[in-house]
Amino acid sequence: MNSKNDNIEDAATSFDCFKNLNVDDLKMINEKKKQLTFFREETVFKQGAFASHVLFVNKGLVRIYLQTSSNKQINIRIARQGDLMAFSSIFGIETYLYSAMALKDSQICMVDKEALKNLLLRNPDFALQINSKNCANENRYINIIQNISYKQMRGKLASALLYLSSDEFKDEDVYEYLSRQNIADFASISVESAVKFIKEFEKENIISLNGKRIVIEDRKTLEEINLRG
Repeated sequence: MNSKNDNIEDAATSFDCFKNLNVDDLKMINEKKKQLTFFREETVFKQGAFASHVLFVNKGLVRIYLQTSSNKQINIRIARQGDLMAFSSIFGIETYLYSAMALKDSQICMVDKEALKNLLLRNPDFALQINSKNCANENRYINIIQNISYKQMRGKLASALLYLSSDEFKDEDVYEYLSRQNIADFASISVESAVKFIKEFEKENIISLNGKRIVIEDRKTLEEINLRG
């Protein structure tokens, strides 16, 4: 893990949510942050550890997951460029609610949570932009609950593949960085079941495989499997 100090024109403050801040606010937020480089498969933060910062993805991909037991994980989402992590820490949550691991070499900006909270309180437009980014994850979390509670394994895998192949990742081949175990953890099924149903989907011409890459060939059928559960 490498760290560096950034000037006021660095990558983090070039994203839309920071562009409308005045010079003084930009200076303050830069003084209260540090940018770090996390290498592939390096832990960014761990569930249950003290949450001193909100984290912002400048560049890269980060797998966010819940550790539900000593050998069981549920992958929640992939944070990409422009996404925030551990935002709940500014509302008094003292520990990280989930873990995060870099899927590829990633540049992460760690922002002091109190500094960010003060900025949100005095800048409602900035607060609205930040909260809208966080609310966008709500449907993803609801979908995970539905998958775990109601869907059979084919439906769970279909949901995971649709998420990992969504327009959100159109500029990234996320499968290059994911093992079959990772995909299974997005679907909340065993890796053996994931491999079995991936092969079934391939035989049914719903997907095609190219090494680790999974390409959806029949999105309509996959969406129907997802909806039927």
